[in-house]
Amino acid sequence: MRAPDGPRPPPRGAEVGKTRTQLLRSTYPRRVSGAYGRVLVVDDNKVIRQLIRVNLELEGFEVVTAADGVECLDLVHEVCPDVITLDVVMPRLDGIQTAARLRADPRTGHLPVAVISACTPREVASGVDAFLAKPFEPSELVRMVRRLARREDPAALGRRRGAGTAGSAAG
Repeated sequence: MRAPDGPRPPPRGAEVGKTRTQLLRSTYPRRVSGAYGRVLVVDDNKVIRQLIRVNLELEGFEVVTAADGVECLDLVHEVCPDVITLDVVMPRLDGIQTAARLRADPRTGHLPVAVISACTPREVASGVDAFLAKPFEPSELVRMVRRLARREDPAALGRRRGAGTAGSAAG
């Protein structure tokens, strides 16, 4: 016999209600109400994407993810992010090539771009605003993204362990 407080099973023959995942809206609003901003996270590793997503969402950011540079370039105009994070080693289009294409496009050239990678800062070409070495501390990730979203001086990031401008000796 079931406990009186427990959930009731559906009646025999009744169809259990299912929820349908809502499709992404075709365009995102430019400003995110009550949040620090929108971040486009680009990494081919699903676990890393989720780790970054969870840490940023817990701090009030809206996060959209992409699995590689091609997907990033397809989404960037629709998403209108405040910050983009890129891994370096990805299939189809790597992070360095993606950053170069973002910088070359007048519509995205102003966007702050951070590389989050196991590569060294010296291996990352210039053209990005910040670098964070994997593995990283979640607090460093949040601090870096917050500064980029506020458009603060990226050189200040170089004073943090593992974070700095591309090509710096930080790390």
